Amino acid sequence: MKVVAISGISGSGKTSLVKTLSHSLSCPSVLFDDFVDDQTYPKDIKKWVTNGANVLDVETPRMDKALLELVSRSEAEYIFVEEPFGKCREPISALIDKVVLLDMPLEICLSRVIQRNIAQSGLDSSQNINQYLVKYNEFLRDAYIKTNMQTRGTSDLILNKVQSVEALEESVIQWLRAGANYQTF
Repeated sequence: MKVVAISGISGSGKTSLVKTLSHSLSCPSVLFDDFVDDQTYPKDIKKWVTNGANVLDVETPRMDKALLELVSRSEAEYIFVEEPFGKCREPISALIDKVVLLDMPLEICLSRVIQRNIAQSGLDSSQNINQYLVKYNEFLRDAYIKTNMQTRGTSDLILNKVQSVEALEESVIQWLRAGANYQTF
């Protein structure tokens, strides 16, 4: 069994790809967002970004435990994990065998976050989007750039072309079947 982390910044397509791969290959998955709480990120995000946005400061102990339990009992060929930071965080890095980085252009990711916010927020979306864009311009853009640079160094497959989730899925499946060696495409 291999644990394959799907990584990337907000809006890169991690959740969609994990769900699609998990369904197509009949494998279990773990989603990062299911384990985010008030303790996950540093309290002062701006200061964290100014200090380099070290992803070791991002903590998801419940996710780490859930993945460890899944690894110990699963008989599936793969477990797909939505882990934005690849193998950069302890203790989860010890459980991950391969990392796929969705290295999408920032403007595409921003557009997707806005679209998702509109779909989820309905009438309140304009205020939520405005708040997000203020944070994006102030510090989130830099956070995404810095964390993506860290993640890139632990990635085994880097996908940097904007494609449908089905095309990304096919690329990952072909890569896994070919031995999952380092590639960029």
